[in-house]
Amino acid sequence: MISIQPCRRARLFFCGLVLFQSIGCASPKASFFHKPKEKQYFTPTNFSGDTRLPVNLHRVILLPVSGGSIVPPETAATIEEIFVTELQKQLRFEVVRLTRADCQRRFGAPDFSSVGALPHDFLAILGHDFAADAVLFVDVTSYRGFRPLILGVRAKLATVEQTRLIWSFDEIFAADDPAVGSSVRRYYGSADPSGIPIDAGHGGLQSPGKFAAYVAAATFNTLPPR
Repeated sequence: MISIQPCRRARLFFCGLVLFQSIGCASPKASFFHKPKEKQYFTPTNFSGDTRLPVNLHRVILLPVSGGSIVPPETAATIEEIFVTELQKQLRFEVVRLTRADCQRRFGAPDFSSVGALPHDFLAILGHDFAADAVLFVDVTSYRGFRPLILGVRAKLATVEQTRLIWSFDEIFAADDPAVGSSVRRYYGSADPSGIPIDAGHGGLQSPGKFAAYVAAATFNTLPPR
């Protein structure tokens, strides 16, 4: 039988007690003082324009969304419907929509890109026929209609008189960007008037239409204020 000296037993007991306290207390303290990471939200930065809208700008013509070779006309038309709704929510100005059929009849094409060649006196004709003060171009620059969703938007607001650029925007929104994901959830979480958060994880980040609604809102929110 092995015997342990009294003083040695005391030292072992003391060491064991210290070890127990260090194991039992270190973990709760670490978790108690640990600060969770703050959510990062996506803020568009690639835009420029006037600090405020011109005082004489009241009516704006929204041209058909141009998909170019990025998306077929049917997809561009669907995105256009969503962008019209979100633009009207901004209440920046009166929105007059130029339909694809009317654009085809007047100018021989269903849509025009903001970086492409325009028909002669294009802006002047629109301004005269619709009593508009400015024209808004919207182009789709990137698109993926399946997860992870992607939507790139280029937009320009130009005055009819003197053809002056008031605002321009060019950004790509990717659903797999954590900051974009947080922004989509916040957008839908605060959109329900009842105050009940909407599960955007299974909606805005998976549905191309709902994702486009967030993109349109984020895009037009950068328009100059009144």
